[in-house]
Amino acid sequence: MSDPSRRPRKPAKPYRRPQKDPVRILAFEALRAVDERDAYANLVLPPLLRKAREKEGFDGRDAALATELVYGTLRRQGTYDAIVADCVDRPLREVDPPVLDVLSLGAHQLLGTRIPAHAAVSATVELARVVLGDGRAKFVNAVLRKIARHDLDGWLERVAPPYDEDPEDHLAVVHSHPRWVVSSLWDSLGGGRAGVEELLAADNERPEVTLVARPGRATAGELLESLGEEAAAPGRWSPYAVRLTEGGEPGAVEAVREGRAGVQDEGSQLVALALANAPLEGPDRAWLDGCAGPGGKAALLAGLAAERGAVLLASEKQPHRAGLVARALEGNPGPYQVIAADGTRPPWRPGSFDRVLMDVPCTGLGALRRRPEARWRRRPEDLDGFAPLQRALLGTALDSVRIGGVVGYVTCSPHLAETRAVVDDVLKQRAGEAELLDARPLLPGVPELGEGPDVQLWPHLHGTDAMYLALFRRLA
Repeated sequence: MSDPSRRPRKPAKPYRRPQKDPVRILAFEALRAVDERDAYANLVLPPLLRKAREKEGFDGRDAALATELVYGTLRRQGTYDAIVADCVDRPLREVDPPVLDVLSLGAHQLLGTRIPAHAAVSATVELARVVLGDGRAKFVNAVLRKIARHDLDGWLERVAPPYDEDPEDHLAVVHSHPRWVVSSLWDSLGGGRAGVEELLAADNERPEVTLVARPGRATAGELLESLGEEAAAPGRWSPYAVRLTEGGEPGAVEAVREGRAGVQDEGSQLVALALANAPLEGPDRAWLDGCAGPGGKAALLAGLAAERGAVLLASEKQPHRAGLVARALEGNPGPYQVIAADGTRPPWRPGSFDRVLMDVPCTGLGALRRRPEARWRRRPEDLDGFAPLQRALLGTALDSVRIGGVVGYVTCSPHLAETRAVVDDVLKQRAGEAELLDARPLLPGVPELGEGPDVQLWPHLHGTDAMYLALFRRLA
């Protein structure tokens, strides 16, 4: 009988170098920047893509895939975490963050794209070999093969608690939002299950890129003509809006490069237009944007002010953001001024302005379509940090406007603690000094604006960010 120990061994497979996939490596680098540096994908991704075009020869399809991998993974991060957690033998917090990023990228390809399962697993394992090493790539391979056993609906049945037992946790897992955000949005929206599900689903949709034609420098008609009807369409509500229906790079649009147009959500345009068009008795010569960075609303207001012979003062606390405002207003057809100043300790005299916009710092829960990572970064306690500042800035706005003038209080958050709670508190403090105006008639054609007098826009109802607007008139 032969000795098994003396049998000839099978020759070892020759080592194969991992295949580098520039698209997936770029997506991984973007996710690591978001995770490690608290960066925002909309700021990290464009320079990475420009570099890849120059060095890797990226074309439009490469850029589109990289963008989908990054944003899709971030939007569905909560869902994918729940699925990965079901496939590993340790708490998710014990999985190294770079490994978790690779697993999430793989999960998105398997469950959120049309990439065939075998290709999604193979490409992600190759990525793991490049960025993590062969040892951890084996772990990634094992987990992804478990994930590939079910489609997304099948996984949601497994990992999401039943709606009847825990509605908020069910929606949190299914629609990939933190539970506290689900609860807050539901409170703000009101109504039953259908409405909040539509809102949460809209947060996970890729928003269209919307441009604004800056008054006095360009018109929406000119933008549409230059872009062509196949690539662009008029805005739904704003006369200055143009939607890029085919996606594309806004920076490639000549009017954007020249500063005659900018990228701006239609909701942001609407709240600025409402302030500009609010009825006013007496002079209309001096306007203030009290929290002007990075300059989108200021540029729109400056153009409108110039058409009426008024002057805009754009104030921004952070000097580098004030620089962005100055760049956005450069070329405005009329006079304007940009300063770096703290809006809670303003350098201007009380009652100096006829119209004041105060777009206050907030949690940004109304722009989760555009900044999906914000939903995982924000915490309920952040509301306590913003609350005193929001009230102080609204107080400054009311002090800064003349008697009879108008103030627009704006947030890019629908959270009641940042909207109606602030407005109600300041009205109580300033009893007899200010009144709310009905903002709804100043958004002509926009449906489902509620009972007023304030306005809350919604992604699922209006196709905009969830902008909030309350308009005040100073009485004394």
